[in-house]
Amino acid sequence: MKAIVTYFSASGVTKGVAEKIANAIDGDTFEIVPETIYTPQDLDYTNKKSRSTIEMNDKSFRPAIKETTDLTNYDTVLIGFPVWWYTAPTIINTFIESCDMTGKTVIPFCTSGESGISTCENDLKSMYPELNWKPGRKLNGNETEEQIKNWIE
Repeated sequence: MKAIVTYFSASGVTKGVAEKIANAIDGDTFEIVPETIYTPQDLDYTNKKSRSTIEMNDKSFRPAIKETTDLTNYDTVLIGFPVWWYTAPTIINTFIESCDMTGKTVIPFCTSGESGISTCENDLKSMYPELNWKPGRKLNGNETEEQIKNWIE
């Protein structure tokens, strides 16, 4: 299995988990970077006018990303993100729509202080039913390499 661990990380937590996954499965990584980086004010979910709140209230919004990546040489694409408003941030939709994932196994993973991954998975599966989704996981970075390998395989 040739895998790539793609991820969006606003604060660095998801990046750390993505790197741990990549190390455990000997996969490559690709960071999904917004064209305009999120500031702490942009991420203030208590502010109805913050950038993240505005984006998450409009499910059709697609934040621009700096670049995408060619997935041709990969069998498996892991997609990681922090949970925002109980689901994946809309930048994940931007990434999915920018890549050809035909024939790939796609595995989501998330980081979150409270929320699980089930709503994220259901939303992504309903938006992209043509993709070959495998069950995802909420990860906190404390998982062992063995636990990660068992989940992926």
